[in-house]
Amino acid sequence: MIKKLLFAFSAIAMLAACNSTPKQQYSQNDNQDDTEYAYRDSTIYGFCGEGSAMNTLQLITDTGDTITVSVTRARDLNKVYGGYAVGDELAILVNKDTTEATLVINKSILHGDWVMPNPIDGSSETGIRILRGGLAESIDQSSIVYKSWRIFNGKLQIQATREDGIDLEEFMVYDIVKLTPDSLVISGDEETYEYSHPVYEEEYQDGVNYDPGDESDYKI
Repeated sequence: MIKKLLFAFSAIAMLAACNSTPKQQYSQNDNQDDTEYAYRDSTIYGFCGEGSAMNTLQLITDTGDTITVSVTRARDLNKVYGGYAVGDELAILVNKDTTEATLVINKSILHGDWVMPNPIDGSSETGIRILRGGLAESIDQSSIVYKSWRIFNGKLQIQATREDGIDLEEFMVYDIVKLTPDSLVISGDEETYEYSHPVYEEEYQDGVNYDPGDESDYKI
């Protein structure tokens, strides 16, 4: 009788051990993996190499590697923003095999001053200054101060502080809709913004406006 009781208690203990800890640990690992994936940037950054052509992009990555990918798919999706030329700073998304680019963003073209008519009265221009190194500044903005920017998973993220008495910091995420040497269109959850480069006095020579040329004149 005692042997039977000991055997029964041993079986119950083993069953309880099998049904407790492993399931709980598995669930925790799943949640951790999901959280890490949500914050993982799949963008590859680098510079356009000399081996690039119309439908092929050679990228010298920031980690020192050199990869060559087809841009045919990105072109078919209309997601080659700003074109590319040797030496340009780029951000790209690729397929799982790293053979095709699904999105190309020319960060060199993205740099600079971008303005649009003031949405309040249209009598002036307001906008954002996108600088190399991830810094950003406001242009004639009274209520918002841009601080930094980055490309993350193919989207433009901008960090800003609203000066409305509480200094609320926020991150704004936009899809790039259009990018050329003189035009930038970005779209968020509710708004689409159309920017262009401001015209400065030094861009005029003998009364003729300096024309930087069309993207097709010098981009691959």
